[in-house]
Amino acid sequence: MQEIEPYYNWRHLYTAEEDERSPFFGRSYSEFEYSNTVYNYYIHPQWDEFGSRTLYLKVLFADYDFNFAIIEMIGEWNDAIENDIMQLKRELIDDMVQRGIHKFMLITENVLNFHSSDVDYYDEWQSDIEEYGGWVAAINMPSATQYDFKQMHLERYVKLMDIPNWRTFQPMDFFNLVDNSMF
Repeated sequence: MQEIEPYYNWRHLYTAEEDERSPFFGRSYSEFEYSNTVYNYYIHPQWDEFGSRTLYLKVLFADYDFNFAIIEMIGEWNDAIENDIMQLKRELIDDMVQRGIHKFMLITENVLNFHSSDVDYYDEWQSDIEEYGGWVAAINMPSATQYDFKQMHLERYVKLMDIPNWRTFQPMDFFNLVDNSMF
């Protein structure tokens, strides 16, 4: 797992640590000190913590004019024990929504498991963005993880999409592809 880095080919276009509107503004990263773990496996130090012990993320791109963000995730999404959706909502999403982000593309191909709880924070997230025409899409979630996600009927709040070649797009083209397929 330590070799899985967040996608880096858009870093010349955007970095959250240099974005004054980002909750991760000013962070610095080590390429050599591995401290965060998932399942007792160290993960690459470029992943950002947001309050969960099992799920990490990286804001790959945010566009405040077109109101969208692309966020890559790694680990175990555990709402049952860790309340990851609450942590995600309070530590990242609420701040981004206040700054005008209403469309969220979650790259979830490295989300290994999902454990559900209630849907309150998903419902709140949807309420926060729906008046702006916002949406949430989970891209390339593994089928086993999707199964658990669907058991709670969370696809009412988060559209599950498969776009295996998403890395071949520039951020705006990727956004347009997802945005045009949301309705």
